[in-house]
Amino acid sequence: MIFIALKAKIRPEKRDEWLKGIAQYTADVNAEPGNISFEYFESTEHPNEFAILEAFVDSAAGEAHVAMDHVKKFFEWMPYQVAERPKIIYQELDGWNDMAEVTPAE
Repeated sequence: MIFIALKAKIRPEKRDEWLKGIAQYTADVNAEPGNISFEYFESTEHPNEFAILEAFVDSAAGEAHVAMDHVKKFFEWMPYQVAERPKIIYQELDGWNDMAEVTPAE
């Protein structure tokens, strides 16, 4: 599994355009065959700062993802939305693990 986390600060004047664009991009990425999950969240402490979490089944799915037209268009569009270069974490993992500290109560 590939897991990617991004932090992106959006230009305040581009907020409405960003929200519309990221919603469409989320739908497009979630429809990809190798996608496990694509979600975005706005920071509760920093308006216009977004976290994007995405997971793909393997590196082949990740390679297929970046070659898709909607991804190329998004990466051409995104520089006009961001206030600074986004931050990224990219990891290849074995998959999800159970959290040891929490078990559902009976």
